[in-house]
Amino acid sequence: MAGFLYRIGRWAFRRRRLVGGLWLGALLVAVAAAALAPAGEEEELSMPGTESQKAFDLLDERFPQSNAQGAEARLVFRAPDGQRVTARENKAAVEGALGSLDGGGQVASTTDPYTTGAVSEDGTIAYSTITYTADAVDLTEPTKSALEDAASRARDAGLTVEIGGSALDAEEEPGGTTEIVGVAVAAVVLVLALGSLVAAGLSLLTAFTGVAIAFGLVSALAVPLGLTSTVAILALMLGLAVGIDYALFITSRFRDERAQGREPEEAAGRAVGTAGSAVVFAGATVIIALAGLGVVGIPELTKMGLGGAGAVALAVLVALTLVPALFGFFGRRVLSRRVRKATRPGIEHPHRVPTAAGRPGLGTRWARFVLRRPVAVLMLAGLGLGAVALPVLSLELGLPGDESKSVQTTQRRAYDLLSEGFGPGFNGPLTVVVDMKASEDTRATTDLVAKTVGGVDGVASVGDPVLSRTKDTAVLTAVPRTAPNSGETKDLVHAIRDAVPGVEADTGATVLVTGTTAMNIDISEAMSDALVPYLTVVIGLAVLLLTVVFRSVLVPVKAALGFLLSVGAAFGVLVAVFQWGWAADLLGIEQTGPVMSLMPILIIGIVFGLAMDYEVFLLTRMREAYVHGAAPGEAIVSGFRHSGRVVAAAAIIMISVFAGFVGMSNPTIQTMGVGLAAAVAFDAFVVRMAIAPAVLALLGHRAWWLPRILNRVLPNVDIEGEALSGHVPAPTAESDAAVRRLPVGRD
Repeated sequence: MAGFLYRIGRWAFRRRRLVGGLWLGALLVAVAAAALAPAGEEEELSMPGTESQKAFDLLDERFPQSNAQGAEARLVFRAPDGQRVTARENKAAVEGALGSLDGGGQVASTTDPYTTGAVSEDGTIAYSTITYTADAVDLTEPTKSALEDAASRARDAGLTVEIGGSALDAEEEPGGTTEIVGVAVAAVVLVLALGSLVAAGLSLLTAFTGVAIAFGLVSALAVPLGLTSTVAILALMLGLAVGIDYALFITSRFRDERAQGREPEEAAGRAVGTAGSAVVFAGATVIIALAGLGVVGIPELTKMGLGGAGAVALAVLVALTLVPALFGFFGRRVLSRRVRKATRPGIEHPHRVPTAAGRPGLGTRWARFVLRRPVAVLMLAGLGLGAVALPVLSLELGLPGDESKSVQTTQRRAYDLLSEGFGPGFNGPLTVVVDMKASEDTRATTDLVAKTVGGVDGVASVGDPVLSRTKDTAVLTAVPRTAPNSGETKDLVHAIRDAVPGVEADTGATVLVTGTTAMNIDISEAMSDALVPYLTVVIGLAVLLLTVVFRSVLVPVKAALGFLLSVGAAFGVLVAVFQWGWAADLLGIEQTGPVMSLMPILIIGIVFGLAMDYEVFLLTRMREAYVHGAAPGEAIVSGFRHSGRVVAAAAIIMISVFAGFVGMSNPTIQTMGVGLAAAVAFDAFVVRMAIAPAVLALLGHRAWWLPRILNRVLPNVDIEGEALSGHVPAPTAESDAAVRRLPVGRD
């Protein structure tokens, strides 16, 4: 592996104009393809195989004239203080507003609140349901404008009018202020870490190149592959984070090789052969974790995983080829100012760049501290993460609706008005679908279903059945007494499903419970059921991969256990922020509630891959020192001396990029931003920089033990670059082997 990548690095350096031209061409093609491609559609979240999805499919089959998951709007009217919506003037205003929508483009039906009983008991609030023939993303601007104009017409008559439902849902676009702030912080960290504007700009330039290509490809393939804006934003988020980090690691190694006196082309080859090997395997763990999301069975989650995996794969290719090519373009300017001054033409040492002597760096001092007190560090870090993870015991899962939106939005205000006028469960009605093909008496069947469902404790009301044209399918609406995301509503869905088998046995009909609320409950439960198989597949493959990389049994196991600690602490933060409301105002989160049901498995997939990034980059230098004869303690110090500062900078960059997405209004992206930023912080600074060296110090030589049979069977990928020692003579000056030997307990 190292030899192959070494040749790629040298080739890219020599053929830098060709490599740069190819990537520029790929960028232009991706941007052009995205610009010419039609806009993608936001698909409804679905879960094949669940009862709620089967019911939606049955509705599409039996009610072909309507779209079971089509767009819907609710115009909610409130009379002025002291008045009723049933008053003549207010009633005329409501009917006039609704009349302006009748027969409009894409409008399937409009209900009259005065004939359907959609008026609150006190007569102050009424609503009309407008259904459309198209999904929310397919609604045209004239259709949306007509809805808003109808609301404005009633407002002009003195009524308070809000619009709920999915008709006005907007697609989230990246590129807001918070994302720019995150990138700006990353740029500052790069300049401080590398001491060179050119080197920092190189990392940003290559990351932006990979991200732009990935974003362009996702946009171009949105329609044929059904990719949503969330897939594009996830690709942007991950591509930026890992792209900057991978370029940073290779650039840092290139500068180290130059500091050893190697020629630029040779330094580029060795940087790609060593740090590039770590990039390949780190990227592979991320790709495995993201692609593994497909085992869950949710199409949207699979697309998100594959989109993110594609962005990471592009980041790896850019780091291995474009980064060394830019080394050739920028030359000595990649080095820090101090090194450039110390190696001015005419005084440069033929073998070695002078380095500053004196006090050891922070990474070295920290590693020596951990080696002196491994038990104390391990206990303190482990107990600290455990305390942060405690809120996860109260984790509640759900999917966001209008209740999670800002109070500044009309959807949220409509939600609040409906809750006030008709009860909290009105915003999450359950749809009961009755398949009566095998039933003999249609009327008797629907009456029995209505009686059975209405008799379940927690059901506020059951509407009259709506029959299909062929009279073989009926739809009833059951309104719960509790809010859509409450635990009581979840129990109610199960109670109804437990109550209908008797009806099915008596009538021969099939009764299914669906609706947005039921679908959210089914998805949440399916995610919980898929968690263990997903962890088994992903962690198993990644541990196998790390065993090959480090030729050790205990190091991969330690890495996986450390990951569980960091992800548990991240979930604790999500519960504290999104359920309990801690620091919610500071982060711009206006409504607390259950954590999105997609988040646990999605964050586990992403964080596991990213956690292995730091494991690979930090332990590669330790392994490299160990196989070259250093004692276990010396190897730990060497790893931190060479990689500690770079890993810390990379983690801060990744945290900044993820935190930059917290300001978006999309609940999925917002939750992901908080969870990923917290997980990376815990994993990089607590697990990898405290727990990992403490465990390695306690294990000593045993940390790098591999059974003989595995040693014979496993391929030698040579991530340490041992094969490169024969390419050129190593420098003869004193090298990094002069590491202070420290006691490590009983090795």
